[in-house]
Amino acid sequence: MFGIKDTVAKDKVSFRAINKLAIPAIIAGIAEPLISLTDIAVIGNVDKNPVEALAAAGIVGSFLSAIIWIVAQTKTAISAIISQHFGAKRLHAVKTLVPQAIALNFLLSMVIYGITAFFARSIFGAYNAEGLILRYSVEYYQIRAIGYPLTLVTFALFGVFRGLQNTLWAMKASLTGAVLNVVLDYMLVYGIEGFIPPLHLKGAAFASLASQLIMLLIALYFFFTRTPFSLKLHLRINPKIRDLLFMSFNLFIRTAALNFAIYLANAYATGYGKNYIAAQSMLMNIWLFFSFFIDGYANAGNAISGRLLGERNYRRLWYLSVDISKYAISIAVILMVVCGTFYNSIGEIFNKDPMVLAFFTSVFWIVLLMQPVNAVAFMFDGIFKGLGEAVYLRNVLLAATFLGFTPTLLIADHFNLKLYGIWMAFMVWMLIRASALVIKFRNKYLRAAGKTDAA
Repeated sequence: MFGIKDTVAKDKVSFRAINKLAIPAIIAGIAEPLISLTDIAVIGNVDKNPVEALAAAGIVGSFLSAIIWIVAQTKTAISAIISQHFGAKRLHAVKTLVPQAIALNFLLSMVIYGITAFFARSIFGAYNAEGLILRYSVEYYQIRAIGYPLTLVTFALFGVFRGLQNTLWAMKASLTGAVLNVVLDYMLVYGIEGFIPPLHLKGAAFASLASQLIMLLIALYFFFTRTPFSLKLHLRINPKIRDLLFMSFNLFIRTAALNFAIYLANAYATGYGKNYIAAQSMLMNIWLFFSFFIDGYANAGNAISGRLLGERNYRRLWYLSVDISKYAISIAVILMVVCGTFYNSIGEIFNKDPMVLAFFTSVFWIVLLMQPVNAVAFMFDGIFKGLGEAVYLRNVLLAATFLGFTPTLLIADHFNLKLYGIWMAFMVWMLIRASALVIKFRNKYLRAAGKTDAA
């Protein structure tokens, strides 16, 4: 009896080891949506056209997140490759890969900035934005988009840190940027009498740029002083660049499908009217905040699973999935309880318009109800990324988006369910994602763990 317990304890990754990665990752992860939430809260309370400004910030924030999530998948790919080589004690094999991956992110960001900044009016017109909302969206985006190179290079560096089993450095950079953003938001949006004129929406954009620059500088400091890598580019392409590009490409497609769902939701909400998209902006940013919060354990799973795969320790990998699922679901339940306690007052942080608040509170319960499902889906997302299972992740997202989310949204729109329909579609979307990942992991890796035991 005691021998079995001792064996299980030996095979488990300790609670302390998981949280050493997860807690800094949670703090680092919520920093980015916290910047957007701060923008939403500050902008939604300006004295000049607050509903239109809030709607514009929500639309632009959604598009920015879509682009960054898609092209920043090299962060996940480099993290998986480095963690696997870290577990196999072969870091020397990827020393030239790291600067090449960072350079790739930089070049991608410049191309994306050049294209999207030029076509900004057409892009946000496709979200059904018009009039003042469209003008605000274009002005806000053309400033925020300057930060693409800053953000994508920073994310690549964070991927390197995670691959080295360290999320503390990313936490320090992200937390500093988030705090700076809060301070600058208030200073630049509302202004300081006699020193800084109120810049309104543009002020929030400039605050975000400054925060992104600080995050990059801190990340570069840790990269140069604490890692075995450098930014020196070698003309000879690292052999692992093929794996990086293959994994990144599949994750690009996956994330494009993910963001298609978010785009479709925001486009429909905008079509319903400015109060609907304002409420949807609040709901979506809170959902993203929760997602990044829970994603801290997914990031820990990403780093540790890659290392365990490099070690070929499938038994410990199975126990890791069980333990991290418990921790992530616990976090989700805590978020549900806290937000349920302050249910009617949360919306007032972001906007005071009675109609916007009425739409928000009527649907917010769906966002809360889906958090445990989100926890399971995000946790297994992280583990599968660490294992390099990009093709399966791609296929799951495509199926969830085009066979689950989109039909549900179209049916709900037909019955005029509006915001209810949008969030019912998100619930279906997350249920498909969570179920498919759990079934695949159980069938493949539990079996591998059993074979290891038999051997």
